[in-house]
Amino acid sequence: MKNAIKIFEERKVRTHWDEEAEEWYFSIIDVVEILTDTDRPRKYWSDLKKKLQKEGSELSEKIGQLKMIAADGKKYSTDVANTNQLFRLIQSIPSPKAEPFKLWLAEVAKQRLDQMQDPELSIEQAMTDYKRLGYTDNWINQRLKSIEIRKDLTNEWKARGLEEGTQFATLTDIIYKTWADKTAKEYKKFKGLKKENLRDNMTNKELVLNMLAELSTKEISEVANPESFPEHEDVARRGGSIAKEARIQLESETGKKVVSPLNAKSILSIQDAKTASKNDQTV
Repeated sequence: MKNAIKIFEERKVRTHWDEEAEEWYFSIIDVVEILTDTDRPRKYWSDLKKKLQKEGSELSEKIGQLKMIAADGKKYSTDVANTNQLFRLIQSIPSPKAEPFKLWLAEVAKQRLDQMQDPELSIEQAMTDYKRLGYTDNWINQRLKSIEIRKDLTNEWKARGLEEGTQFATLTDIIYKTWADKTAKEYKKFKGLKKENLRDNMTNKELVLNMLAELSTKEISEVANPESFPEHEDVARRGGSIAKEARIQLESETGKKVVSPLNAKSILSIQDAKTASKNDQTV
């Protein structure tokens, strides 16, 4: 994954992996916010850049920019630093979190190099991150499987010459709209999400049906051999329709809606409440 969210003490840091350079780039604003606890990290970073320039530091001149997802869910250019630059930058920020953050930073860099040698380690890291955020083992297993199935589908699209970005997003929207009756944007709004990852906020049932839709789309594509983009759109609808039929049947049998307004925060709150209730009963 080129763009990812890393967790430091339950705080999110936006990152980007440069495959050619084989190094991470980190959002400086996110790091500044964590180290300083300021509610105005952009202002802090702006002042720090000016200070570094006055001191004759070349660091601020070498800082690059990458487009990353902001709080409103849109991508904006933001200042980023690689691991070495960030180590130097941290030295200019007085913070009791500086040393723990350096250790975390070194570990993130090491993990990526290890994962390149052994892909199973990236799965183990994902499990650790999800557990830290409070997800259940059952949900984590479903989520990791959904990542594998999504990867298989996007590999199929890439092999047929489709481009990441608009084309992938369009086909994904068709799949969502077909099985869940909502585009990705509508789905996120229904769950009260902004910048959060939609799949990280799905229930088990939603994950399973979305996996069925994406798996079906990939399987149909391999047989149908679509060439034009309209043909790919048709395949996406056919794949989504299989999951839609399953959803309708499940809802008919249980009388419960599959597509839920629940998001990760509410799901985890329910889990915490259930755990507390069980503990009270055993006291």
